Amino acid sequence: MYPGTRCVHGILCSGDSAASATARMAEELISTAEHDKLPSSYVRPEAQRPRLDEVVADASIPVVDLANDDRAALVSAVGAACRSHGFFQVLNHGIPVELMLSVMAVANEFFRLPAEEKAKLYSDDPAKKMRLSTSFNVRKETVHNWRDYLRLHCYPLEHFVPDWPSSPPSFKEIMSTYCKQVRELGFRLYGAISESLGLEQEYIKKVLGEQEQHMAVNFYPKCPEPELTYGLPAHTDPNALTILLMDQQVAGLQVLKEGRWIAVNPQPNALVINIGDQLQALSNGRYRSVWHRAVVNSDRARMSIASFLCPCNDMLIGPAQKLIGDGSPAVYRNYTYAEYYQKFWSRNLDQEHCLELFRTN
Repeated sequence: MYPGTRCVHGILCSGDSAASATARMAEELISTAEHDKLPSSYVRPEAQRPRLDEVVADASIPVVDLANDDRAALVSAVGAACRSHGFFQVLNHGIPVELMLSVMAVANEFFRLPAEEKAKLYSDDPAKKMRLSTSFNVRKETVHNWRDYLRLHCYPLEHFVPDWPSSPPSFKEIMSTYCKQVRELGFRLYGAISESLGLEQEYIKKVLGEQEQHMAVNFYPKCPEPELTYGLPAHTDPNALTILLMDQQVAGLQVLKEGRWIAVNPQPNALVINIGDQLQALSNGRYRSVWHRAVVNSDRARMSIASFLCPCNDMLIGPAQKLIGDGSPAVYRNYTYAEYYQKFWSRNLDQEHCLELFRTN
């Protein structure tokens, strides 16, 4: 960074040296230090706080065993989960447990790097393909979220891996191996979801084009006052499908079900799947991209690895023609993913569901 360039939160660093600018960026990352008190910029107004004592702790979300040889039963289970919760866990998904453990370990190693090294990757520009940042959209939001994250674009891998972090030394190899396997799992799930809607097995994969893929390596440090803030507030995902590798030791993901927040308690070696906004649109509203949020913990830090499958920017998204007919008019107009994503990033994360902007009436 050079004098006169733009620093964190849009502040000009005129006259600053590269070292002092990097130091400022390091201070923005909450993972660089222990915190005894929650800074005021993270404190939610009382009406917007998580009310952790009201969360249903012992609820469950559907679990689907992908090793089920009964294809009809498997497809039915996936469809039921998409209708009822918009979330489900998958077992026997084909990604080796050893690889999942390595992904979590190398992610934790990354966030334990010295502050100055992490700060070199910092950016608050949502357009950057690889960046380390904090909160959600620090350029726009008035209250921040208790999260640092590394955003990686993952497809085509050969285009992006060279720019990924070189430290820890095993980071690129482990993460790229995981990305490949997650992509294949996502396409397998697309097949089951398509069939459950009465569409041909390849429908979703075809209609979304040569899909982009990206990843958020989320780190939620210990928080001194978790009842006052969020890791991420309530939101829906703007993409098509999310595959989440959760911390097995520290819970934090919560899903809105019938007006109540329920905790997602991960099954051993499971991955959590959730429907994004684009699949809600393709299903003509039959399947739901539901509100979910991440809360934080005062005793332990938490890590999660979210992988996103996204349509190509120029692909036209809208309800499948087969799902439109007498008594089932199109709920959403057609739009490109580029149009959708621009609107999503121009808003605060916890505003009205972005998909509402594309309704036909």
